[in-house]
Amino acid sequence: MARIAVIGAGMGAMAAAARLAVAGHRVTVYERTETYGGAVRRFERDGFGFDTGPGLLTLPAVYRDLFVKTGKEPLEDCVELVQVDPSARHVFADGTTVSLPNASRAGVVAALDEALGAGAGGRWGDFLVRAREAWDRTRRPLLEEPLWPDWRVLAAKEPYPAVPHRRLLRTRTARTVADIGRWELGDDRLADLLDSQVLAYGLDPRTVPASAAVLPYMEHAFGTWYVRGGIRELARAVHERCVRRRVEFRFGAEVTRILERDGRAAGVELADGTRADADHVVADVDPARLRALTERPPDIAGDVGAEPLAAPYARFSLLLALRGAPEPGTAHRTVVHPAAPESELDFLVSPGGDVPPPPTVTVLRPDDPALRPDDGYESVVLSAVVSPEAPWEEEATVRRYTELLLDAAGRAIPGLRERLLWHEVRGPGHVGEETGAATVPAPALAAGQGRFLRPGNTTRLPGLYRVGGWSHPGGGLAHAGMSGALVAGLVVEGPDFRGSR
Repeated sequence: MARIAVIGAGMGAMAAAARLAVAGHRVTVYERTETYGGAVRRFERDGFGFDTGPGLLTLPAVYRDLFVKTGKEPLEDCVELVQVDPSARHVFADGTTVSLPNASRAGVVAALDEALGAGAGGRWGDFLVRAREAWDRTRRPLLEEPLWPDWRVLAAKEPYPAVPHRRLLRTRTARTVADIGRWELGDDRLADLLDSQVLAYGLDPRTVPASAAVLPYMEHAFGTWYVRGGIRELARAVHERCVRRRVEFRFGAEVTRILERDGRAAGVELADGTRADADHVVADVDPARLRALTERPPDIAGDVGAEPLAAPYARFSLLLALRGAPEPGTAHRTVVHPAAPESELDFLVSPGGDVPPPPTVTVLRPDDPALRPDDGYESVVLSAVVSPEAPWEEEATVRRYTELLLDAAGRAIPGLRERLLWHEVRGPGHVGEETGAATVPAPALAAGQGRFLRPGNTTRLPGLYRVGGWSHPGGGLAHAGMSGALVAGLVVEGPDFRGSR
C-alpha cells in the first residue's frame, strides 16, 4: 500500500483519488480552498441556486464507469440524470430559430430542413458522419490510452476526412473548423451553429483543427444531460464516494512545494510549513503552477507541454433571479448568435478598444425546483466566452458585458428586463479564486501540430503524476502501478468550457 498525496480537489483529482483508494492505497487530498469540486461550484442567494461552473454533462458513461469501479452504488443511485430535450435552441441573427432534438440524427435533419430550408439538414447530417470518423480515429488514443510515446503522430495527422469536390477531380481537406463551415455546410447559419459549438469549449473555430468536429459529434451521439439539483450534485456524489473509500481531505491546505528525496517526489509542503511525506504525488493543477511547485521542470524540450500553453479564453457569466415562471416549452439551453461573429472572434484575439462587439451568449434555464424559491420564480445563467486579457478590474468593462449579455438574452427570454429581480456577475477572476487558474482547460484534440494535446500523466520527476483537465485524459497512471487511476475528470460540459470535459 502506497501513500498518495493528491494536490487539488477538482473533479479529476477526486476521480483519481477514489480509484487509487479502491486499489488499496492511502490517499490524502490537499485543497487550498474550503470545498471540493474545482470549477464545479454553486452560488446561492434568497432561495435561488446557480451552477457557477459547468451546467450540462456529456459522456455520462465516464462517470458511470467511475462509480462502478469504485463501489457498489451505480451513478444513478447517487444522482438523478435527466436527458435534456431539445438539446439546444438556436436563435440566429436574422431571427431564424431552430430547436435540435437530443441524440436523434433524423430529428436534427428534419428540424434543420424545416428551419433553414431543404437540404440544410442533409448537409449537417453528412458532416456528423465525417465527424464520427474523426471520433473513431481519436477516441482510444485521446480518452482511453496513455499518451503514445510517438505522440507526434497524433499531433501531425488530421483525423477529419477529406471531402471530394463536387466539380473537380480532387479532394478538399478542411484544416480548421471554420474551413468545414465555409466548404461543406453551405449556409452561414449552419456555419455559425458549428462555430458556436466549438467556441463553447473556449476554442477559436478559425484556428482549432478540424478534429474538433468530434465535440459536436459527442454531444449528438451521446446526448446532453442535466443533473437534477445542478452539476454541483455530481461533485457532491464524487466527494462522498471518495470519503466512503477512506480518502482523507484536508481543506484550506495550500501546497507550496513538492518535496523531493533521492531524485523522486516524496511528499508536499504546505503554506503553513507543514510537510507531509508520500510515496507518490498526484497533481490536478495548471501547468504553470505545477512548474512552480517543483525544483526541476516536469517536462523537457520535445515533450508535450514542455512549452507554456497560450491562455485559453475565459468566461463571463451572469446569474439571474427572475420573477415569474418560465413559459411553457422553455428550452433548457438556448444559444443566441450575434450578427457579426467574425468581429466577436477578432475581439477575443485582440481585446482592444472601448466597446466589445456582441458575443455569442448561452442561456441556461433549468426547470429545477431545487434552484428557485418556488414555482413563481426562475433561476437563469447567461454566459459568453471572453478574453482573460480584457480589463476586468474596471467597472466599465463589467458593465458593458453585463448589458451585452442581457440584450442577447432578451431575444430568448420574453420580458427579461421586467422580470429581473437581481443579478450576480461571475468574471474570470472568480474562476481564478476558486481553481487557481483564471481559465478552464479546453479539450485535448488531435492534429494542430500538438498545440491542443495535453502532457501525459507521467512527468520527468519520478513519483509525480498529473491528472485532471490540464493533462492527457487517457490512463497513463496505470503504468505507475496505480491501477485504475484513469482520469474520469473533466468530461463535464456546460456554460463554461464544456469538458467539461
